[in-house]
Amino acid sequence: MLQLDALAAGYGPVEILHGVSLKVDQGEIVSLIGPNTAGKSTLLRGISRLGEAWYRGSIEFEGQPLLDREAHRIPELGIAHVLEGRHIFPRSTVAENLRLGAWTRRRDSAAEVERGIERVIALFPRLGERMTQAAGTLSGGEQQMVAVGRALMLRPKLLLLDEPSHGLAPKVVDELHSALLAINREGVSILLVEQNAQLALTVSTRAYVLSAGHIALHGASGELLGDDEVRATYLGI
Repeated sequence: MLQLDALAAGYGPVEILHGVSLKVDQGEIVSLIGPNTAGKSTLLRGISRLGEAWYRGSIEFEGQPLLDREAHRIPELGIAHVLEGRHIFPRSTVAENLRLGAWTRRRDSAAEVERGIERVIALFPRLGERMTQAAGTLSGGEQQMVAVGRALMLRPKLLLLDEPSHGLAPKVVDELHSALLAINREGVSILLVEQNAQLALTVSTRAYVLSAGHIALHGASGELLGDDEVRATYLGI
């Protein structure tokens, strides 16, 4: 579904990614872990064509090249991106935030949009109690639910998630873990960037370790979870 080949990226003269290659197959959850400044967010932004970095190499989604596309042409392909820090519309209600997520599907009927909202509420029941509340007044965990729910309103084929558990309480992280598995069971492929390596490796089928802009390790998530280097460096055990 998604294929990156020899991807380099940087800002001005500084190169952040150095020949990165990875893939996400249909129906997979693939995680990307690594230290801060490794280039994980830059990689995701390259897929969705956001930001000011330059890119060389190849990014293809379902055989279509992405590097020559503008950012606003990416969601219509079926790619939704939940940015680090959530980036919800704080003064808009939860319902308004969710409906904005369906903008690229504006030809859908009102009934189809409402079914999308019902799907999000089934995934995150707490949002059903907050629909008329300004999103900026929610807890951090609830705001993350809004951000993920808004992305799902696109009905994506591929969901890009950048540090979704950052700053969340352990109980909310557990809820997020369950939600990601449920989303994936509905047929959505996921590329997950996470500092929480334990979460990333337990929820994904395959994983890549990005270090200093290079892919240092790659394999089945269960195997990496048992790798002494990964456990010592990223799990602290």
